[in-house]
Amino acid sequence: MLRFPKVIYRTVTLAALLPLGMSWTTVYCAAQSDKSEPAFVADPQLAAALREISAQRIQANIEKLVSFGTRSTLSAQDSESIAAGRGIGAAREWIKSELERYSKDCGGCLEVKTDSFTEQPMERIPKATEIANVYGVLKGTDKANAKRMVLVTGHYDSRNTDILDVKNDAPGANDDGSGTAVSLECARVLSKMKFPATIVFLAVAGEEQGLNGSKHFAKMAKDQGWDLEAVLNDDIVGGDKSAEQDHSVVRVFSEGVPAAATEQDVRRIRGLGGESDSGSRELARYVADVGRAYDAGVKPMLVFRLDRFLRGGDHYSFNQQGFAAVRFTEFREDFHHQHQNVRTENGVEYGDLLKFVDYEYVARVARLNAATLASLAAAPAPPLNVHILTKDLENDTNLTWESSPGGLAAEYEVLWRATTSPEWEHAQKVGVVTRATLKLSKDNVIFAVRAVDHAGHRSLPVVPVPER
Repeated sequence: MLRFPKVIYRTVTLAALLPLGMSWTTVYCAAQSDKSEPAFVADPQLAAALREISAQRIQANIEKLVSFGTRSTLSAQDSESIAAGRGIGAAREWIKSELERYSKDCGGCLEVKTDSFTEQPMERIPKATEIANVYGVLKGTDKANAKRMVLVTGHYDSRNTDILDVKNDAPGANDDGSGTAVSLECARVLSKMKFPATIVFLAVAGEEQGLNGSKHFAKMAKDQGWDLEAVLNDDIVGGDKSAEQDHSVVRVFSEGVPAAATEQDVRRIRGLGGESDSGSRELARYVADVGRAYDAGVKPMLVFRLDRFLRGGDHYSFNQQGFAAVRFTEFREDFHHQHQNVRTENGVEYGDLLKFVDYEYVARVARLNAATLASLAAAPAPPLNVHILTKDLENDTNLTWESSPGGLAAEYEVLWRATTSPEWEHAQKVGVVTRATLKLSKDNVIFAVRAVDHAGHRSLPVVPVPER
């Protein structure tokens, strides 16, 4: 149990006062000024697996991606070019073969698939073009939880200054060979383990043309009713070797008001002051918790905005379909090394070249991704229908929820933070209950509820909605 300094708290169960089968816990809470982080506890088995993530393997994978010359979505995909190892078709086939190799190593544990479609002419796509997303599915081992999914992705296409240039080399070592390598290395390491929920390892194309691949994939997931709890998008995580780079930090971008929010949702969010409590923001906070529990060597820097100025990424495609998704990006980008033809002008080197990538940094980002994926896939599902009761004017706070589906939850925790705080500050275990009263005013803090299993794996937190 987490301890709050200088405050004595106790838990009183009032089951006898309620109808049969229900229980209510009253929690005497710490003062808001007391800091007690809701720390995660590292899983020893996962911590050992994270040490298998290899900077050398990541380097080899990025070098292989660069060897295809250009990976422009508009580049060659014919059999002759694939055999020659040139163009996006050759890159696609190699990624697929790598996932198949990982699957063979784990006894067929990965289901390797290709999501292919023809994009009709549009801006940045002058003629009908086949776009293919490649992915591996590590099916969950628990029947009741296998339908729950978490996903990691990077885009394997690259570009030059001219988005329609398919002739000149477009190395794409950092953008986004690095993100593709993160997805592949997570697949290689985590496929050796078993999780109750399902993990998807994805590489998309068409990002540079307008997020085409991820839009198609996210819509497919929505149309097929995927229970996709979290999406991690790694784009430009190569730790460009500029003098101003901070290799101890990786930025994690997340949307505030959800892109898929209805007008009613927006009114509710405004009324609650919930602009910073979207599913994507809770996922970003979860990444930060995982980062503290598993010392990956890189610290998540939570950036509470969708993306960088004038830029976009594949996480937004999933946001548009209502999924929680975040973007990982290095701390400081060197724009001379992105979207540029390889050349030297006035002593300045342009182009997204291998020599600018810090492979140890990419490995650290991969460890953070893998730890997040595994933590979510091992955890119970979040509790359902979390509400905060607002019928009466009172200083206590009454929370209710429905049990986490899937049977993995052993207990529940209530989280809270000051309305001005970016991260959760307090956690209180409340037991195997679906109701709790906290001696703390709902007007002064933001609450959430999460499920915890017997091993201490924690679900994503769910912020309650008002109920009268």
